[in-house]
Amino acid sequence: MTSVVNLGTNLPNFLKKNDLKRFAKEICLNEGKRLGDLSYVFTNDDYLLEVNQQFLQHDYYTDVITFDYSIEGVVSGDVMISLDRVMDNAQALNVSFEQEFFRVCFHGLLHLCGYKDKSPAEGLLMRSKENQYLALYVSRETKNA
Repeated sequence: MTSVVNLGTNLPNFLKKNDLKRFAKEICLNEGKRLGDLSYVFTNDDYLLEVNQQFLQHDYYTDVITFDYSIEGVVSGDVMISLDRVMDNAQALNVSFEQEFFRVCFHGLLHLCGYKDKSPAEGLLMRSKENQYLALYVSRETKNA
C-alpha cells in the first residue's frame, strides 16, 4: 500500500495522489520489483533538517531522505521530501516545480529499488533513470513551463 502524507505543508495542487501511487507501482514493476508498503511524506525544510540531524547525523538541508525497509524484491520504505527544497532546486535549475517534484519522488523510489548515487557513475545512472520516468509520467508542457 502506498500512502501520501503532508506534515506542516500543503500538497501541491497538481498532485493527484492516485497518479503518484500508480507511478510508484509501475516504476517498481519496470525495475523488476514488487511494491510493498511505501509512504511519501511531504514536509518543509525545518522538519526534514530535524530528521536529517536525528537519524543521519547530518546538519544540512536536503530535498529527500529515504528510509529503506525493502526485503527480497519487495520495495518498502519512507520517502520524506522537503517541498521548500524542491521549490528552491526548481528555481536554481530553471525547471518547473512540478518537474522537480516528480524527479525527487522518483529519486527516492529509485533508491528503494536499489540505485545509489554516491559515485559519479552511480549518479549518472540515477539521473538517467529519473529522466526515463519523467519522460513517461510528466507532460511535455510541464517540462517546458
